[in-house]
Amino acid sequence: MPRSFDSLVERQIQKALAEGQLSGLKGEGKPLPISSSDAFVDVAMAVAGRIMAEAGALPEEFKIKKLLEAAKQSYRDVEGDDAKRLAMALIADLERRYNIAVDARRRFMGS
Repeated sequence: MPRSFDSLVERQIQKALAEGQLSGLKGEGKPLPISSSDAFVDVAMAVAGRIMAEAGALPEEFKIKKLLEAAKQSYRDVEGDDAKRLAMALIADLERRYNIAVDARRRFMGS
C-alpha cells in the first residue's frame, strides 16, 4: 500500500477516534467478521474500510458504490419501459460519479 494512503487511512481512523465515532460500535472488542468481498482487497484496506463503515465514516466512493448497487437491484425489480429507463439513467449517473470519485482518490494517492 502506498505510504500516502497509509497516512490517509491512519488520519481518518485517528479523526474518527477523536470524535468518538469508534466507541460503542456493535461487536466492539471482538474480531472483525470476514467478508467474501474482501478477498481481493489488501488486508489493511479491508480492515480500515470495515472500521470506517461501522463508524459511518465512509469515503465518498464507497457511499456512491452502495447507492449504485441499490440502483442496480431496483432496475432488476422495476417493470415498464419508463421505469426501466429512469432506473438506467440513475445507474449511469451513479457510475459516472463513482468513477470520478475513484479517479480523484487515485490522483490524490499518486497511484
